[in-house]
Amino acid sequence: MKIIHYITLSGILWFAACKKPDSYANLLADGTGKDYPAYGGNKANTRYSSLDQITPDNVNQLKIAWSYFANNPPDTGRPRSGGEIQCQPIVVHGVLYGTSAELNLFALDAATGTELWKFTPPQENLRRHASRGVMHWESGEDQRIYYTAGYHLYCIDAGSGKIINSFGDSGRVDLHAGLGENLDHEVNKLHVTATSPGIIFKNTLVIGSSVSEGGDAAPGHIRAFDVNSGKLKWVFRTIPQPGDPGYETWPPDAWKKFGGVNNWSGMSLDEKRGLVYFGTGSPSSDYYGGDREGANLYGNCVIALEAETGKLKWYFQAIRHDLWDRDFPCPPNLATITQNGKKREVVVQAGKDGYIYVLDRDTGESVFPLEEHPVPVEGLPGEHPYPSQITPAKPRPLIRQLFTEADITDISPESHAFVKKRLQEFPPTTNRHQPPREAGTILFGYSGGAEWGGGAVDPEGILYQNANEAPWELTMIDKASRDKETATLSPGHSLYLRNCAACHGADRRGNSNLVPTLVDIGKKRSAEDIASFIQTGNARMPAFIYLSEKERKALAAYLLETEGSVMPAPRTAEVMKEKNRPDFPYEPPYMIKVWQRFVDQNGYNAVNPPWGTLNAIDLNTGEYLWRVPLGEFPELTQRGIPVTGTETYGGPVVTAGGLVFIASTRDERIRAFDKRTGKVLWEYQLPAGGFATPITYEVSGKQYIALAVGGGRGAKPGGWYMAFSL
Repeated sequence: MKIIHYITLSGILWFAACKKPDSYANLLADGTGKDYPAYGGNKANTRYSSLDQITPDNVNQLKIAWSYFANNPPDTGRPRSGGEIQCQPIVVHGVLYGTSAELNLFALDAATGTELWKFTPPQENLRRHASRGVMHWESGEDQRIYYTAGYHLYCIDAGSGKIINSFGDSGRVDLHAGLGENLDHEVNKLHVTATSPGIIFKNTLVIGSSVSEGGDAAPGHIRAFDVNSGKLKWVFRTIPQPGDPGYETWPPDAWKKFGGVNNWSGMSLDEKRGLVYFGTGSPSSDYYGGDREGANLYGNCVIALEAETGKLKWYFQAIRHDLWDRDFPCPPNLATITQNGKKREVVVQAGKDGYIYVLDRDTGESVFPLEEHPVPVEGLPGEHPYPSQITPAKPRPLIRQLFTEADITDISPESHAFVKKRLQEFPPTTNRHQPPREAGTILFGYSGGAEWGGGAVDPEGILYQNANEAPWELTMIDKASRDKETATLSPGHSLYLRNCAACHGADRRGNSNLVPTLVDIGKKRSAEDIASFIQTGNARMPAFIYLSEKERKALAAYLLETEGSVMPAPRTAEVMKEKNRPDFPYEPPYMIKVWQRFVDQNGYNAVNPPWGTLNAIDLNTGEYLWRVPLGEFPELTQRGIPVTGTETYGGPVVTAGGLVFIASTRDERIRAFDKRTGKVLWEYQLPAGGFATPITYEVSGKQYIALAVGGGRGAKPGGWYMAFSL
């Protein structure tokens, strides 16, 4: 193993290229490169490349080919974001397309990193969010890039970076389109965007959405738009209305007040069959489902639709009546496996809980046997837990499912004792489907198992999947107790506990590195900034559109510790009900009181390592080929503790050269693994965290590995795209 150290001063790399190639049209047209033309490498989302120039024998010779600073540079007057870059860029005809943390879209010469153009979306009320990729479409000379910024889907000319005004409303489509059918409340005022790109089949663009997870969630219906006109072509309702299949799995008229059941994680396409495949998330609101008795189709499903019509081909529901926020967090992989000497085309979907479902592409039937288990049904008052759940017999889950005393961290006697004492404060959790409770529940699966980075599959049917293994503690509180808590508080403090404390904590200290601390937020943000973020959202933070300007100012004043009044604040749900919308927004009788990672006294994972792994699974047999820690904490390694692995965000890419490339770790490195053995053959210290998925492509006979290096997640910011070659 050769470690190459990269040392730079922040800001040096962003000078990256100001001169455009002499003929950008020629660069688009030559087509000599071996591209990475879609999110996931191809529309089947295999994240596999046939390129083989870089091999186990020469990978240690990789060096930086180019770097490009994508975020708005300092001191330009343009708005800047501290958010990470999660984008997996695409390469088409030798041009790389990606996005910045500020949601700017850009095109680069993929061989040099030279900027060709940059598009900045309108900034007024722009809701900032993760952007994980873009879509490309072409017909003859017409080449377009489609991507989401805020509440809109934009259509951009791939050659010039100019908006195509003939698409939608002056070049963009409102992502609220098609969601408000038959509803009484105003869907266009709800939070709806898309963190992952959709997928294009012929002239049809199919896309999911990211919505709120609370009582103000919009429905997560799947929509399709015409790529030329932007007109809505079809809507598949993921929360069934009367007459829709699955309506009987909900209480009557549940669709009027519940939202969610959205595909936020991306899609895959079988072009031969004309089918689009995707996973869905849980219904809103998370952790309490007493008013939505039933299995709740199409929540937590893998679904196949006809791409041109939206007609349902099949569905597979993995979690019934989800109470644990166990969304399908990544797009499925399409693969071909061999069983009993016969080839079988399958859909491979990994879950937050670590289970991997291998399903027949035509029928949705599980390739491996399914086991049905009775589960606890003693939930919160009014709750109706589903009495049984299913699990596949193979592959075994990527992570443990329960936290027992035998799992307590062993990195030091002090850590072990601290965690053991804390664990004893909770009633035992003896089933992974233990319903949430007021006394507290310890669960795995919120931050993975699998996460949005997804996995890669090679032609031999081997899945390469990274996984997180972290317990979370969840404690619920009833509405009457929360009302009593907030009755004598100031307006801003009351609003904070109702809207923000579930993520940032009642003490405002945040949630490990996943949710930032708000203590001393005034040193980083102004009152105007905070009020704006509350309205539009920022990064993983949802938009609280229903809060009035007065409420936003009160909440900002509380966070800045400038609030004087102690009068209680009006509750948003009550304000909405005064507007004759009795069912919306939905306010559950139980809500989150504590929701945080379970850690030791120093902030390390409460369970014994490994905490993050890279896994190779033979999908032909359902058996693991190897499993290795992914990432390390250098300070623990120096103490003689074996490499622990870290949480990982971003996935792998696998090549015909015999390598698996992945970054995604807290130690801010990118690594190459031998795909046969799991041995690390090369690693490189990045200038910031690479919380994104690498890509590989070839231009003029040279293979490149490229990655967004956005930083963040509680560590230093980044902002670069970097490419490596021999």
